[in-house]
Amino acid sequence: MKFLRRIHLYLGVLYAPLLLFFLGTGWYQVMNPDRLKSTSEAETWVQKFRVIHTDQIYPRDGAAERAASPKVFQWLLYGMSAALILATLVGLVLAFRSVKPRWPVWLALVAGVLIPVGVLWLGSSR
Repeated sequence: MKFLRRIHLYLGVLYAPLLLFFLGTGWYQVMNPDRLKSTSEAETWVQKFRVIHTDQIYPRDGAAERAASPKVFQWLLYGMSAALILATLVGLVLAFRSVKPRWPVWLALVAGVLIPVGVLWLGSSR
């Protein structure tokens, strides 16, 4: 149990800055769905962060843009995704092992599935 907590802690702390970055830029994209026609159009820091989120490159002038490759950053994101999946699964194991009775954990887990499904269903019924 102690080992699982350490894995959960270190994976969470390691990827917290990147996760917060993608949550923030993703939120911004949902609120402002207009996209730039070219990554070189990004002028403000918010627009540049948005390009990082969508294209996995830091926007620069046109010449550097053509030579930019997102491959290394994409591998970092693959690692982050795998680590966050693992950390979430470890967190679920810890939740079920550390609480008795377990029904509140089950209730929260089922609600975490049903609430988004219900909201999507309500949104599509119009």
